[in-house]
Amino acid sequence: MTTATTGATARPSSVGTARTRVEGRDKVTGAARYAGEISFADLAHGWFVLSTIARGRVKAVDSAPVLAMPGVLAVLDHSNSPRVETDYIGLMGSKPDPTCAVFQHDRVPHLGWPVALVVAETSEQAREAADTLVVHYEQEPHDVDFAAERPDAYPLDGHAPPAVTEKGDLDAELAASAVVVDAEYTTPEEHHNPMEPHAATARWEDGRLEVVDSNQGTTWVAGELANLFQLDPSSVHVRSEHVGGGFGCKGILAHQVAAVMAATVLQRPVRVVLTRRQMFSLAGYRSPTAQRVRLGADSDGRLRALEHRSQSVTSTVHEFIEPSADVARVMYDADAHHTANRVVRLDVPTPTWMRAPGEAPGSFALEAALDELAEECGIDPIELRMRNEPDRGPVSGLPFAGRSLPACYQEGARRFGWADRDPRPGLRREGRWLLGTGMAAASFFVGAAPSTAALTAHVDGTFTVRIAAADIGTGARTALTMVAADALGVPPERIEVRIGDSDFGPAMIAGGSMGTRSWAWAVTISAEELRDRLALSGDIPPEGITVRSDTAGAVGALAPAERHSYGAQFAEVAVDVTTGEVRVRRMLGIFAAGRIVNPLTARGQFTGGMIWGISMALHEEAVRDRASGGNIGADLAGYHVATHADVPRVEADWIDDVDPDDPVGIKGIGEIGIVGAAAAVANAVWHATGVRHRSLPIRPDRVIRAGAPHACRRRGTARPG
Repeated sequence: MTTATTGATARPSSVGTARTRVEGRDKVTGAARYAGEISFADLAHGWFVLSTIARGRVKAVDSAPVLAMPGVLAVLDHSNSPRVETDYIGLMGSKPDPTCAVFQHDRVPHLGWPVALVVAETSEQAREAADTLVVHYEQEPHDVDFAAERPDAYPLDGHAPPAVTEKGDLDAELAASAVVVDAEYTTPEEHHNPMEPHAATARWEDGRLEVVDSNQGTTWVAGELANLFQLDPSSVHVRSEHVGGGFGCKGILAHQVAAVMAATVLQRPVRVVLTRRQMFSLAGYRSPTAQRVRLGADSDGRLRALEHRSQSVTSTVHEFIEPSADVARVMYDADAHHTANRVVRLDVPTPTWMRAPGEAPGSFALEAALDELAEECGIDPIELRMRNEPDRGPVSGLPFAGRSLPACYQEGARRFGWADRDPRPGLRREGRWLLGTGMAAASFFVGAAPSTAALTAHVDGTFTVRIAAADIGTGARTALTMVAADALGVPPERIEVRIGDSDFGPAMIAGGSMGTRSWAWAVTISAEELRDRLALSGDIPPEGITVRSDTAGAVGALAPAERHSYGAQFAEVAVDVTTGEVRVRRMLGIFAAGRIVNPLTARGQFTGGMIWGISMALHEEAVRDRASGGNIGADLAGYHVATHADVPRVEADWIDDVDPDDPVGIKGIGEIGIVGAAAAVANAVWHATGVRHRSLPIRPDRVIRAGAPHACRRRGTARPG
């Protein structure tokens, strides 16, 4: 036995100091293996065949000629595939999207629906055979047209949070307001496109299903597969050690289910990898939105009425809502406060969570409307927001568990030089460029979910953390190393963190900005218990000492409150109204997001979100072809994203904002960086040109059509546009 020591004497804190990723060397040298790279003996490869119609049914699949091709092992379709169960409530509180339950019927609900999987000895053989397979369809008329105020839009009742909230007499307060803004805003369909495409390998070994996958939560995927295939949960093992980006789109999808089906039929390992083009149909996306914001205020800018209505798209097979109006339920109060989220069923793939779902598009509309109100009232945009700071949740009525947004405004204004800004638009010039600055506020929900963690003390003085966390590029593995080191009072070099394995027990997914907070809570509790055990035992046996934590009780005991991270976004743009070119010259984000565990990776999270906001404001737009029902240019050549040439000096910093209800003081940083960023850019474009752009992206043709600068209205109603 070895005498236990955890370094109980005080040592410098690891949390709060910049630290490079513990797996960084493996990633840059190629030693880190991703889901599509891991070798398996006797591995077969599956390739999807996707529908070429947007609505109808499959009449026949001509599989015989394909089965005769070299290397082809099987063709799975609705006539011969294993049956799966979809009538259950999963981890996310809803039934699964039937898109993942492939080959269960002959219906085709959208273009790009999986109609078959060709399995062959090599991926090249599978792809060639899939391209050769002939599928016969009975085609029906489809509808992919999304427009504002469609009469068939409806709220998703029975969901939390509610689809519609209403407080006060909206019409009366608008009528009594000295200034009214009534404007419509639109955002397009947007896609995640993480660097690493989706990939999954399934195999059966000793009666147990093993899946090696790229996902945002191994216990989530394992649980869904167990439910779908009606398996004992203990017989499903999912591993996902390294993930090359997720952003909400790496949950349970068609490729994992298809890989399990093929592995079950062939009784050998089968890998299914999505192409970039297939991801546009099968990996989800952010729905387009049509939003109407009505604000009524007294002459001093204080809100009397606020209405935020949002309409988004869902598929015909599953209900998913982009809750864009929810941001208004947190940010600003009014005597009359109405919000609504509604959806329209179209013949399109099901949308899904995408970084800051709801808040990203919703903040564009709300924060642009606030900027318009500031213009109408002749009040500085920051001052207007300060005058409308609520003291409780505008809809919930709950107290705020800290709201440091005003401090973000103040620090951001100081750092950005906001005091020197002339509020009049269209005045600053630099050669052919018109210059302008804008700002917007940001918020994102803070939460924690029950998680478990195991912590082992070894005889050599090292410690191993096992938790089913997911590092999707955020630096979570490194952050948990630092949290464990501080909780045990030892250097980080003595900590090994193992993640991405469903056998480690239930844990929160990497999503909703709740991952690190939830996992760190579990690690901290297990570390405290381990220190107590070591203090009592004094010695560590050869097999080590392991303790296990479960935060369900602690998380459930949190008092109800409005918990959020906050931020203030600032942007400066240059606009050439002749060519329509918009260039963001600099951005600054100041955030109140809890205790920052690792400043190095946290800054990357903030600036990454802000850069995505630039991309959202100026570039990203997926367009659906009415004739085919599919995306035009469904690849990274046709779907434009911001590149290095588009990204200026982007700075992110934070103020002290420790959450007293969290054992480490963490809130969450994954989403807040994108919230408000597009609005800040759009508001800066108005300040440069005097023209409001209420539809994203702000393309050159839209700038040209909008014309030259014009004088700013000081009173009246902002017309929809």
